[in-house]
Amino acid sequence: MKTRIKWVQDVSFLAETGSGHAVMMDGALESGGRNLAPRPMEMLLVGLGGCTAFDVVMILKRGREAITDCVVEMDAERAAADPKVFTAIKLHFIVTGKRLEAHKVERAIKLSAEKYCSASAMLGAVATITHDFEIRDADAVVTE
Repeated sequence: MKTRIKWVQDVSFLAETGSGHAVMMDGALESGGRNLAPRPMEMLLVGLGGCTAFDVVMILKRGREAITDCVVEMDAERAAADPKVFTAIKLHFIVTGKRLEAHKVERAIKLSAEKYCSASAMLGAVATITHDFEIRDADAVVTE
């Protein structure tokens, strides 16, 4: 897997992925940035959330569960001193579908956390990662 990071200006950087996509990163105003894009550490959380959500959706779909949506809300704490690594990360899954069973959703989240999600394995080496979830009935969800 290859990625290229190019300095653009001030503390703005352009990430070009091996799959041909581009993502900007920028710093906060107080760090000399223009606050035009996510911070690099935010991108780490985005990667964790995307990795585990991907796993959970795929595991439930392979189990022929009628999943219609999956949202992962995350809250992270960082160390006060440099390097300001993540020390605690809470993942809250909101899984929507028809007749989803709690034990199957819980199993999918556990499999992601303990077996499949590479980001969880790496970040879990320095941070305490916790998970919880709620299930929403797709028939009861009202769209606006």
